[in-house]
Amino acid sequence: MKKFLQIVGILNVTPDSYYDGGQYVSIDSAVQKVGRMLDDGADWIEVGGESTGPHSSSVSVEDELDRTIPVIKAIRKNFPKANISIDSYKPEVARAAIDAGAMMINDITAGRWLPLEEHLPHRGRIKEGGSEIMFNIIKDTNAQLVLMYSKDSSPRTTIKDVQYDDVLKTVKECLKERRDAAISAGISPERIILDPGMGHFVSSDPKYSLELIARLSELQELGCPILLSPSRKSFLAGLENLNAGDRLPGTIAASAIAVLHGASYIRTHDVKEVRRGCEVASVIRENLKKTYKTHTRHPE
Repeated sequence: MKKFLQIVGILNVTPDSYYDGGQYVSIDSAVQKVGRMLDDGADWIEVGGESTGPHSSSVSVEDELDRTIPVIKAIRKNFPKANISIDSYKPEVARAAIDAGAMMINDITAGRWLPLEEHLPHRGRIKEGGSEIMFNIIKDTNAQLVLMYSKDSSPRTTIKDVQYDDVLKTVKECLKERRDAAISAGISPERIILDPGMGHFVSSDPKYSLELIARLSELQELGCPILLSPSRKSFLAGLENLNAGDRLPGTIAASAIAVLHGASYIRTHDVKEVRRGCEVASVIRENLKKTYKTHTRHPE
């Protein structure tokens, strides 16, 4: 039986990630990092071959395949029981990753990526309600699919101070539409995971990421597990304007509070520390459930 709390360890095989870019670009260093994350309690290892944060550079399908597929094969060889996820919005990469042993696709565009030209499949745009290309690749597999909210019309997020009348309502409506599109394309509902996005994917104004965490339980109405990735992101910089290297305490706090409010998957760079914090929150959550049931039990 799968446990309630799943920790997703981040493995960026990119030169330009905002926190650990360039550290794990060789297969040997990547495999060593995976071993440490598994020892620290990671339930999943998520491989990412393209940075999508502000000011990052686009990566061709061919380059992303070269970065990620050999690493996935090496993980499968060295850690046969590891659960592997691929962080990619490109259908070609998703297909190759599944063939190499990945069992989860984390698509930051929620299946809305549309190639502009057939001979340039890595360049395109996001279309609201759009493409089912990714869905069609995944529907006939056993892979899980993460659908993430993003404010931008491109997978490369921007520093934009977007303001919302009700951020939870906007995110929830988007995720519901994408969930329904995935189901209509033939993906079973139990394989769908929803991610409300964090940081610049929502807005450069940190209050919206914080509000989403505080109201995360409202997304449970959509009936899918929730994944959250606050790991060392800019909205945790706080009044001291902390850099990414100093945001671990905030990451642990945000992750634990997210679990308390219903998150089932926490995606993080810091597996051991975040897992320990989230496990405490998970126990508190279960005790709160038991207390609520006891206090609301009808008299005989």
